[in-house]
Amino acid sequence: MRKTIKALSPEAGRTDTAALRAYEADALARCAADTRQPWWRRRACAEALAGRVPQRRVAELIARVQDTGDVSEVRIALLGLLTDRPELLPWLRHEDRQRDGAYGMAEAVLGARGALGDLSAAPALAALAFDSWRHRRERGEAGLDALAARHGLEAVLAELGEDRPEDRSTRVRLRERAGEDVTDALADPDRAVAYRAQALLTDPERLRGHLAVAPTEEAKLWTLYALHRLTDDTAETRRLYDELGRPRVEVAGLDEELRAAIVHEYGQWAEERSDPRWRIEAVCTEPPPPSDPAERLRRATAALTAAGLAPKPPVSCGEENGSGDGTYDVIGYGGSDAVVFISTLGRFATGEDDDPDVRRALESAGFRWIDGAVRSTSVTGLCVYYFGSRDPLTVDTLLFYWQD
Repeated sequence: MRKTIKALSPEAGRTDTAALRAYEADALARCAADTRQPWWRRRACAEALAGRVPQRRVAELIARVQDTGDVSEVRIALLGLLTDRPELLPWLRHEDRQRDGAYGMAEAVLGARGALGDLSAAPALAALAFDSWRHRRERGEAGLDALAARHGLEAVLAELGEDRPEDRSTRVRLRERAGEDVTDALADPDRAVAYRAQALLTDPERLRGHLAVAPTEEAKLWTLYALHRLTDDTAETRRLYDELGRPRVEVAGLDEELRAAIVHEYGQWAEERSDPRWRIEAVCTEPPPPSDPAERLRRATAALTAAGLAPKPPVSCGEENGSGDGTYDVIGYGGSDAVVFISTLGRFATGEDDDPDVRRALESAGFRWIDGAVRSTSVTGLCVYYFGSRDPLTVDTLLFYWQD
């Protein structure tokens, strides 16, 4: 006996995808449109219908897409099935779609407009393709690619301006796909545009030649960064960096010990809008000497014990916060909730109340106490992801970083 749809998708996360894709299309369409079914089963049925939507069910499925009270995950999956239905365009273009607050729906609508060849969606798709979140960016790029495939590159570019960085970024990507040289975009005033341009470049010799003619210091650094990405030749990168004068971002209050710890932890995975000088510095300078975090915690615990501060067993920042991970451990002490933070990036320690007894004990054991003035120093131009933001952070957050 053939299994039912319910048996093939008995609960969320347990779906026999291959069997559903072979299931009768009309039954899948009925299930996908049936609001009495669990949303995860309906979505699975919609996804299994790819390329075989029964014509007799199209109107019913469109009605589900247009029902703002339905579950967004189902609406999005169904919309993905129906991007060959031009009768959807008036609804997709309506200004009310911009006010549809269902999660992911606005992006899905834009993607569908692109798939249906709606050139007027190009500016909004360019903005989506410039988003920092990969899933949004990919949705925007797919929509723009669909427009270019239908109308040609020039028609899409004609819908975009030059003033917005998102438009310039799209121009760069589409030009590169058409086989054009985009090294000129390494001089773009928006660092995210320049970053994306360097990520598209594939010819080391062309980059070596461009290094001499790049019009700005940042353009030269983006050129060097792209060259290193392609060759992984640290010796060449360091030689060329020396020839450029070893430019770097100077930050008042950030000494060499702090700087080395921070740049070698964050420089290579900095966000797109980071100053390229941080990226190159991470490649071209020596990292701090290796150390043993476990030994560091033993030493901190012993120092606090010797000072009569009754330390508790160390825990990671993830354990202390209940989830996640980061760059510090926590040692509670005394009979209260007082804690001290020990960085995993070096001999750095701090506490919420700058307890002088704790400070003296740890400094006597070779730790460096990071006081409030140093902790508040902003590391200019180094953008690091932190709970949804992608902006420069303070020394405090970088040395004692936790992310859920």
